[in-house]
Amino acid sequence: MKFVSANKIETNTVELKFQIAKDVFEAEVTKVFNQKKSKITVQGFRPGKAPRQIVEKIYGKGVFYEDALNNLLPTEYDAALKESGIKAVAAPEIDVETIDEDGVLVVAKVTVKPEAEITGYTGITMAKEVEKVTAEEVEAELAKVRERQARTIEVTDRVAAMDDIANIDYEGFADGVAFDGGKGEGYDLKLGSGSFIPGFEEQICGHNVGEEFDVNVTFPTEYHAPELAGKEAVFKTKINAIKMTELPELDDEFAKDVSEFDTLAEYKKDLKAKLEKQKEDKADIEFENKLIDVLLEKLEVCVPEAMINAEAENMLRDYDMNLRQNGLDLKTYMQYTGSTLDALRENFKPRAEKQIKMRLALEKIAEKENLEVSEEEINKELETLSTAYNMPVEQIKAYIDPEDIKNDLLARKAMDLVKASVKKPRAKKAKVEKAEASAEEATATEETE
Repeated sequence: MKFVSANKIETNTVELKFQIAKDVFEAEVTKVFNQKKSKITVQGFRPGKAPRQIVEKIYGKGVFYEDALNNLLPTEYDAALKESGIKAVAAPEIDVETIDEDGVLVVAKVTVKPEAEITGYTGITMAKEVEKVTAEEVEAELAKVRERQARTIEVTDRVAAMDDIANIDYEGFADGVAFDGGKGEGYDLKLGSGSFIPGFEEQICGHNVGEEFDVNVTFPTEYHAPELAGKEAVFKTKINAIKMTELPELDDEFAKDVSEFDTLAEYKKDLKAKLEKQKEDKADIEFENKLIDVLLEKLEVCVPEAMINAEAENMLRDYDMNLRQNGLDLKTYMQYTGSTLDALRENFKPRAEKQIKMRLALEKIAEKENLEVSEEEINKELETLSTAYNMPVEQIKAYIDPEDIKNDLLARKAMDLVKASVKKPRAKKAKVEKAEASAEEATATEETE
């Protein structure tokens, strides 16, 4: 590869010219011919035996050029980028200008990383709002644990009541005719769950095991089966068994069973501490998100559309990967939702643009503050990733470029710098305003009197 020139032709776009040597191109054309000749038929020659000159005379001299160029361009383009120092942020537009005795002259229209500027990123006034944990929230968390420890016992000495689990047989009739989907046997119905037609579960209450009775209901007008919507129905019903859940007593023994603590008071204190940590973490995320929004308002940059498209495409691939991990894929998801690939890409674009701007802002802050990342810090991050993914460090390096890790660490340092410089809002001003308001109110009262 011979680097020719690199010239800025518009904002965030550079025209890169480079030449593929004639001998390199010719060798690749010959290679393509040898790969394809067995499938080429020429009258007067056995399959695969026609000379290249004859094939080119019949099909055109450039018959193998496209494949040869497609094979060569990725490597040649990367070498030209490296020599020029250009930082491309999206796939280029490639055009072949000439193919002659000097080789192949290639012109690449390259979208480059935009120049960014940011000021006023330190000393931002902002409060981190952390919600207090209430006694009710602790009790609610305790109730969840208690529910998980509940045991189911059979009821034989009373009729069914709300919150019981009634095991029933049932068959539904509308206009005296049984309808599809209206029959069940040995079904466990949690009374009060609202999982059956309104009014059904209430009519199970008051009946005993072994009883057979009718449940009269009216289907909702918006019922999913149009032929039943708004119709009256009768369900022939029988109770096979009644069960109830028995919650454990909230005492020290309960605490010992579900935790490492000896008393209920200690366990509740730990639950509160964990809830406080959750709210602290949530507040940290919200605080950082608000701070990022402020930084983006201070950022001056023109993000090229090609860069946004490339980032949106990456997000789409990540989304597909997440779907696959959950037993779905993009094709199935689109069938369920009625969406399209183009629509999904468009949905990702605003988030992609924000992600790019955030990265550019933090990179610029790191540059202006002369932040650095040591080899030791990079190696420590590689070790962390190795542990997280249960992979050897060398394998991690094969997937993640250490330069990308360095950039991530620089961005993290830049964000830490901005957060450390944040100023809390002055409470005094609020107090002064409150005092002034009280004074005005007192003055108004005196004037009225």
